[in-house]
Amino acid sequence: MAEIQEGVYKAFGSCVKRFEASYTKAMDCLVKDKDAMLAFYGSPALHWQHIRTTNPIESVFATVRLRTTKTKNCGSRMTTLAMAWKLMDTAQNKWRRLRGQCH
Repeated sequence: MAEIQEGVYKAFGSCVKRFEASYTKAMDCLVKDKDAMLAFYGSPALHWQHIRTTNPIESVFATVRLRTTKTKNCGSRMTTLAMAWKLMDTAQNKWRRLRGQCH
């Protein structure tokens, strides 16, 4: 979460140095994939907050998955689709808008 690209490389180096004795394989994996993990720092800083995300698709369906798991056999296919649509429709009201988005 560094503010500048140089800051992230400094933080990455200190993290590897701190944990390499205890978690050798994990740190080796991080070092191997460093360029791919930090590629978004090559984009303009304005876009970083939109690129930093876990899995947006998974988070959209988390509510639906939770509800359908709890209700198990919730009726017909159309009933399940209607419930999923309504859950996603309601969930989108809580989503954060991208900065600079036109209304």
